[in-house]
Amino acid sequence: MKLKRKLTFIDIFSIASGAMISSGLFILPGLAHAKAGPAVFVSYLLAAFLAGTGMLSQAELVSAMPKAGGTYFYVKRSMGPAVGTVDGLLTWFSLSLKSSLALVGMAYFTAMILPVDIRIIGVALCIFFVFLNIVGVKEAGIFQVGLVVGLFGILLFYIVRGLPAINVMNFKDYNPHGWGAIFSTAGFVFVSYGGLLKVASVAEEVKKPGKTIPLAMIFSLLTVSILYALVIFVTTGVLSPETFNNSLAPISDGAGAFLGKAGVIALSIAAILAFVSTANAGIMAASRYPFALSRDGLLPEFFSRISKKFHTPHIAIIITGFFMILSLFLRLKILVEAASTVLILTYTFSCFSVIIMRESRLQNYRPKFKSPLYPYIQIIGIIGFGFMLFKIGTDAIFISLILILFGLFSYWFYGRIRATRESAILHLVQRITARELVTGTLESELKEIIRERDDIINDRFDHLIEDCPVIDIEETIPVEDFLKIVAEELTDKLQKKEKILYNLLIKREEEGSTVLMPGLAIPHIIIEGEKVFQILLARCKNGIKFPEATKKVTTIFVLVGTRDERNFHLKALSAIAQIVQNPHFEKRWREAKSKQGLKDILLLGKRRRLN
Repeated sequence: MKLKRKLTFIDIFSIASGAMISSGLFILPGLAHAKAGPAVFVSYLLAAFLAGTGMLSQAELVSAMPKAGGTYFYVKRSMGPAVGTVDGLLTWFSLSLKSSLALVGMAYFTAMILPVDIRIIGVALCIFFVFLNIVGVKEAGIFQVGLVVGLFGILLFYIVRGLPAINVMNFKDYNPHGWGAIFSTAGFVFVSYGGLLKVASVAEEVKKPGKTIPLAMIFSLLTVSILYALVIFVTTGVLSPETFNNSLAPISDGAGAFLGKAGVIALSIAAILAFVSTANAGIMAASRYPFALSRDGLLPEFFSRISKKFHTPHIAIIITGFFMILSLFLRLKILVEAASTVLILTYTFSCFSVIIMRESRLQNYRPKFKSPLYPYIQIIGIIGFGFMLFKIGTDAIFISLILILFGLFSYWFYGRIRATRESAILHLVQRITARELVTGTLESELKEIIRERDDIINDRFDHLIEDCPVIDIEETIPVEDFLKIVAEELTDKLQKKEKILYNLLIKREEEGSTVLMPGLAIPHIIIEGEKVFQILLARCKNGIKFPEATKKVTTIFVLVGTRDERNFHLKALSAIAQIVQNPHFEKRWREAKSKQGLKDILLLGKRRRLN
């Protein structure tokens, strides 16, 4: 059973934005200000910049492979099942911990209004979000949009009213702890941008994912990073350094400084909305990681079960919710450091994945969005993430090692004997060493993903191409020798004598050249019988010598059919014409690695589908 595509651009923007605006804005600024001083908003912008390098990499990967499991799915396909298992479990833990952090913050702010134990509030809300996500992703998405609209409205009001109340003396000692502190603080608050990962994880449930997801991710990061910087800038200006450093509710305290008690209540409500949206999006996203791991055989089968009634991965959602409830009892510092550390590692994997997917020269790796300035964006990201991880401190490195070892342990003792092993890195090694290491299963999987992503429904032309014979020749040969090979290949398919087919092909060439454009020929003949139509594909890398052709022909489509198939003959010609007009066609045809690769160029070519 498949997940249904229900989410739109506004849903994805709201999931990403709502997931980012929570603890990173309503709890962490006070702790971050104590580390970096008034320059703390620079730390947030620096973290946003580095998150942008990872986000652009993720946008490219998810536009090529919009499947449940997000980062795990493409890391496994690029770097193999061992690294994929590590990344999948790391991201699951990270998003779950980030959502738990949101539940803690939500319970803290709720307790400011209602005198109830924060753990009871957190558990109750977690159970509610689990139920909401089981009922349906679209329902959870609608709920998310409402939360984000309300949240943005309150924060914009805070900025507009707060700017005139800023005390410039609060910025006097602007960078008291040096640039090292700014970098380490950027790593500490990096968890604030974890919402982008949540978008990738629900990609399989998005309408037109190749276009929708990259746009939503870019727009969301730009909007949220600017909002973060402005809100924290205002808060730094309206609170004294001592008050800011010791506050676990700095934005509410900032509102109290220039709006009084009404401001505290309004921003506390905004904080609750933010934490609600993060927790909701967190369960939605985190649950897709064990679901995807299970679907690939790296976790037990029950994680990938889908509710027949609601079409959601209910088991994965329930287990994720249970893990989040357990996480509620961890200390705040551990939650923040663990979540930030794992997010940094995940973004690093994304940058490596883009490099591997591109350099492996996979024919069916066709992202709708390509990361600009490749590979410099990815290299900057990898170096920046490594430096940031180092600056966070030894605790972060220790947490990283423990989680990585846990992921490798899980793969070695469970997934290793169950998962397929072909990945893009094998294609890259094969390209470098010229050794035969791959079977083509990854190319086939990518082809099916493109069909699903682009809503390609196979028609008669596709079925013919799937089953058609293919000739792949290296050396230059005369057209007569080529047509002999064609006649020999088609004899069994058409149940006609080789000599008859050859004579018909020669006669057609004598009547007029079948070379329709430089490098392309479409020989076509009519045979006796009824309801027969066949296509043959041919590539000659060094070219075939056709009479009167100014250029050797490298691409040949042979069409053979009975008279009653005349209409389909014209439709097939139209389909081929549309495909070869693609500016990348000639390069792809020349570089295809196999006969199946030649077929895939036609199967995935952009054209109107035949009735």
